[in-house]
Amino acid sequence: MTAQAAEIKKGRKFDQVLDGARRVFMRDGFEGASVDEIAREAQVSKATLYSYFPDKRLLFSEVARLECNRQADEAIDAFDLNQPVETLLREVADRILRFYLSDFGQQVFRICVAESHRFPELGRRFYASGPALARDRLRFLLTVYIERGALCIDDIDLAADQFIELCKGDLFIRALCGLCDAPSDADIAHVTNGAVEMFLARYRA
Repeated sequence: MTAQAAEIKKGRKFDQVLDGARRVFMRDGFEGASVDEIAREAQVSKATLYSYFPDKRLLFSEVARLECNRQADEAIDAFDLNQPVETLLREVADRILRFYLSDFGQQVFRICVAESHRFPELGRRFYASGPALARDRLRFLLTVYIERGALCIDDIDLAADQFIELCKGDLFIRALCGLCDAPSDADIAHVTNGAVEMFLARYRA
């Protein structure tokens, strides 16, 4: 069965399988993670694993969805919404770019984009747990500052998408192409500061 047709079926050991898969994927990557190793790490049989996730792509997409949600929730909880808008946006930009530059962020992007034409369900899950989730959380933050009069934004979805793309700069595509293995804090700050300055030049009230 392919990821296109498969559906996730939950059961008693579902969370156990996901925890084991997350450890293996984060350690070995998608290609290096074998079903046998995931089953061993999760302490379940291969039959149990396949009963929940008939395809490794589907398992990876669920791990990615949960990890993206976890990081997004942690970020929202960590932000101080009483600070000036430019300070908040710099923190947001830093988190966005560092996620995209992380091994996990790049793995998710590469796999889902490469496989989504053959497995549309994978592409749908990637978009929902990645770009759509980031837009939703950023929309919440921007709304707070719009209501305070710090920002003036008519199309908040467009503004959120623009900010996320600005945060990537050239570092993300260079990292995907293997041209930027370890960007420095200064490299990241250069991109994120520029993103914030450009965004505020357009949307500061």
